Amino acid sequence: MAKNITRKPKTDSSAASLALTVVLTVSLVSAAFIGAAHAETKIRVGKAISEAFSFVPLDVGIETGIFKKHGLEIQEYDFAGSAKLQQGLASGSIDIGLGSGPELAFIAKGVPAIGVAALADGPSLLTLDVEKNSPIKSVADLKGKTVSVSTVGSLTEWMVHELSRQQGWGPNGIKTLPIGTDVSQISALKTHQVDAVIIDMAAAYRLEEAGATRILFRFGDLVKDFHIHVIFANRAFADKDPESVRAFLAGWFETIAFMKQNKDKTVEISSRVMGVTPAIASKVYDELMPAFNPTGKFNPKALQMLAKSYVEMGILPVEPDMNKLVTEKFLPVASTKGK
Repeated sequence: MAKNITRKPKTDSSAASLALTVVLTVSLVSAAFIGAAHAETKIRVGKAISEAFSFVPLDVGIETGIFKKHGLEIQEYDFAGSAKLQQGLASGSIDIGLGSGPELAFIAKGVPAIGVAALADGPSLLTLDVEKNSPIKSVADLKGKTVSVSTVGSLTEWMVHELSRQQGWGPNGIKTLPIGTDVSQISALKTHQVDAVIIDMAAAYRLEEAGATRILFRFGDLVKDFHIHVIFANRAFADKDPESVRAFLAGWFETIAFMKQNKDKTVEISSRVMGVTPAIASKVYDELMPAFNPTGKFNPKALQMLAKSYVEMGILPVEPDMNKLVTEKFLPVASTKGK
């Protein structure tokens, strides 16, 4: 009787090797493609002042992954004032700078940078503070007094000169002393090296809560058409990698929208960044969130006011052409539609 014999098919070793090679190749190509798709461009972003609420969106965008979603890995750098931020842009040690509107004068003086977006408008972030028991009771008492500022050419120095000018004392009716960070300025106030300080609202609330200082003046009342903060780009970086500038701005304005819709998360992050209690961070959020420019577009009246002030304060000999100092070409398309 014949036996039924089941034979296993012979394995073609060459065919199997080929199949394995194909599978491995496809896997490697896929992995490479996925890696490339998720590769993030590193950009260096500097803050003029590390604790200011105006610059908190950078931290929110990093922590929530918004910048990562736009293909960016942010390397954050903190500077002690506007002048040092502009030095960073001039040297090429940072690609993007979060600074102030008055800093546009640095570009007119030759810093190789360009204003790429209006970050925030009215100067409601800043307050002028004195010791709790200071004899200075009003702005009228500041004539001839000394106010600390972060650096020469900074937003805070500009604010003091403009306040003096509006009081009819000329730009130098109130003296300024560049000291650096808020911590250094508060130390100078305590040791009576200065009569008053300009600090951001969060620091002012914290010190007022501790019974150390009181708010004498809020700069939100000083000027209306204004850009307190501007986003700058190093010109060489913007020319070489315009898409990264666009990606950063897209991430920035998405972060602003996120912050408006997510107060609790914003307060959680900002309280850590600013070094204040959640209660103070919540109060600052309510007061300052409306100041953020939602589109980044520049206000011609604000730019003209800045140009005029540069001459009145002796910063520049003539009014610069502000259109050469800023551009809107990197703004997200949604920001410019219908404008």
